[in-house]
Amino acid sequence: MVLPNKLNITDPIALSIAEEKISKHNAKRLFETGALDAIPVGTFAGLADIHRCLFGDIYDFAGKIRDVNIAKGSFRFAPVMHLQASLAHIDAMPQGTFDQIVEKYVEMNIAHPFREGNGRATRLWLDCLLKKETWQAVDWSLIAKDDYLSAMERSVVKDLEIKHLLKNALTDTIHERALFMRGLDASYHYEGYRHFRAEDV
Repeated sequence: MVLPNKLNITDPIALSIAEEKISKHNAKRLFETGALDAIPVGTFAGLADIHRCLFGDIYDFAGKIRDVNIAKGSFRFAPVMHLQASLAHIDAMPQGTFDQIVEKYVEMNIAHPFREGNGRATRLWLDCLLKKETWQAVDWSLIAKDDYLSAMERSVVKDLEIKHLLKNALTDTIHERALFMRGLDASYHYEGYRHFRAEDV
């Protein structure tokens, strides 16, 4: 099934390619204009801003809370009927330490508030949060796709593995353009998007 989109694309492969190119370009623009640094960190409102910026040219639902239940494999994300309460709880969670920030990130992943594009938007949201609170960011290029996906899958029960992976990939070169571009490409690779380098879009 192809999600309804503003591009009127009906082929899933063509939509995937267009979505990668457009949203990567938008992410790069967020970084280069400094708009990413103005996002309210640690809140659903901030995440919605990021999601809207990335996907607003593609989907009408960009930045809007989903109105359908979704699942990945056998795991079901937060039901629509509980989503508003889940997001309010996440907003109120503490975010002063690395552990608290990752716990907040894991909860936002479980909430999965959007119809599509949750992972890519939420990883940018996590880096904004880490930069403000700890003056560090994740070098996503240091975390292998399979390691990340398996750690996130298990984080629903226990978050030690994802904390370990992220902690070992922290860097304090938080404003480095090359770090952002590498991280963007790695983040998209986790979701299977590999047609374009961030530098080229």
